[in-house]
Amino acid sequence: QLQLEESGGGSVQPGGSLRLSCAASGTSLDYYAIGWFRQAPGKEREGISCISVSGEKANFADSGEGRFTISRDNAKNMVYLQMNSLIPEDTAVYYCAADHAWSCGPVPSGYEFWGQGTQVTVSS
Repeated sequence: QLQLEESGGGSVQPGGSLRLSCAASGTSLDYYAIGWFRQAPGKEREGISCISVSGEKANFADSGEGRFTISRDNAKNMVYLQMNSLIPEDTAVYYCAADHAWSCGPVPSGYEFWGQGTQVTVSS
C-alpha cells in the first residue's frame, strides 16, 4: 500500500521560497502519476501541478503558474514542489497525491493516495 508524507511547509514572508517534499513508502513511485494540491480555509482543494510517469509536467492556471515547479526523483521515491515568489494568497495546506496511472491531471478525485498535508503560511 502506497503511503505519502509531505514535509517542508512553514511560515515565510512574501517573496520568499519553500521547497515541499513528498516522501513515498510502501511501494515504488515509478508507475504513479503525482500531483500537488492545496486547500485554503473555506475553499475547495485545487490542483497546482502534476507530473506523469514519464516525467511530463503540467501546471494549472491560477495556481502558481511560473512560480511553482514540480519534480520527481524515482531513485529516492520522492516528489518535490519548488515554490518561489510566494504571496499571501498561497497560504494553504499543501498535499501530494498519487494515482496508479500514466498521465495526470488537476482533478482531486482522480488521485487514489493522499498525504496528510503540510501547512504553508505566507505573511509579513
